[in-house]
Amino acid sequence: MMCQQETGKEQANPYATGEDFCRLFAKGVSELYQLSFLLTADHQKAEQCFTAGLEDSMRSNGVFREWASSWAKRTIVQNAIGQLKPQPSTAGSSTFTVPPNVPKLPAGEDRHFGLKAVLALPDFERFVFVMSVLEHYSAHDSSLFLDCSPREIREARFRALQQMATSKRKVSIEVNSEKAQELVR
Repeated sequence: MMCQQETGKEQANPYATGEDFCRLFAKGVSELYQLSFLLTADHQKAEQCFTAGLEDSMRSNGVFREWASSWAKRTIVQNAIGQLKPQPSTAGSSTFTVPPNVPKLPAGEDRHFGLKAVLALPDFERFVFVMSVLEHYSAHDSSLFLDCSPREIREARFRALQQMATSKRKVSIEVNSEKAQELVR
């Protein structure tokens, strides 16, 4: 059992502790596992990524408690990148330009993406889509994580959005929360 409840006095510590991360992962298990699954497109790899993210978060120090949720997602993204090592495609990238009038995505509750369509994206485009569209990473931040240029991020985002727009299938994202809960026990 990775996370065990410890009783004791709460310190007036502004930094997140291993116990704080355990609570965060337990509370946000569905959301964090979903992030792992969307990035890896494989339940076994998602489970490994989720578990490694929890372990990395628990070992981290110097993370402000207010930033713990963002840090937990960051560790999951980093572990997924380490597992899959997504690379931008080289075919046609030197001649490809992103049109200047790319429509903005709708904001709010009416924005839905089919799970099958997301999982059907090539690895690099899927990572870029999840990071930039769903998790709101900037092109610059995404490029630092994925070790490529911001231009390659913008191009991959455009390709992913194009493919998502042409996909007619809508499937809701379902997470086996019971299985995910077992990971934090």
